[in-house]
Amino acid sequence: MRALKFFLPALAALALSGCASYHLGPVMDEKAGDKSVEVLPFNNQTLEPRLGDALTQALRERLQVDATYHLATHGDGDIVVSGVIRQYRRIGLGYSSSDSITPENYRIEVVVHVIAREHDTGKALLDRDVKGQTLVHIGNDLASAERQALPLVAEELARAITEHLAEGSW
Repeated sequence: MRALKFFLPALAALALSGCASYHLGPVMDEKAGDKSVEVLPFNNQTLEPRLGDALTQALRERLQVDATYHLATHGDGDIVVSGVIRQYRRIGLGYSSSDSITPENYRIEVVVHVIAREHDTGKALLDRDVKGQTLVHIGNDLASAERQALPLVAEELARAITEHLAEGSW
């Protein structure tokens, strides 16, 4: 009983010290929603159709959910985000037991170069490659499986881009 008396306060202090660096609200010195972000359509340089549209839409939705910035839907935003989808790769992971050449599962990796600039000054706030990936089980139809995976990889990329913007990791 006596050991428990000392153990519980020590455990509480340890748990609270883990939260000492947590920062509630925007990481930068701005209030949430003060600045607006305009998302330009992403340029798709890959052979995967509709990937640029899916990523542009996913990023706009993610920015609205995150609410660190206000999404500029009409007119110019304080920050303009644009990007180029540079790479789309399929990597075979699991192979059929009856055919060692045919993959049953793929990892889809997409690399996007993202640029965020201040509208007024043109100063680059973010200029980096961002990677996103998802796993795909092929089943009977590779095209259908990739079509279903497209929103998943777009959402993963949108989450990563929004995180870079919101945390000011530029």
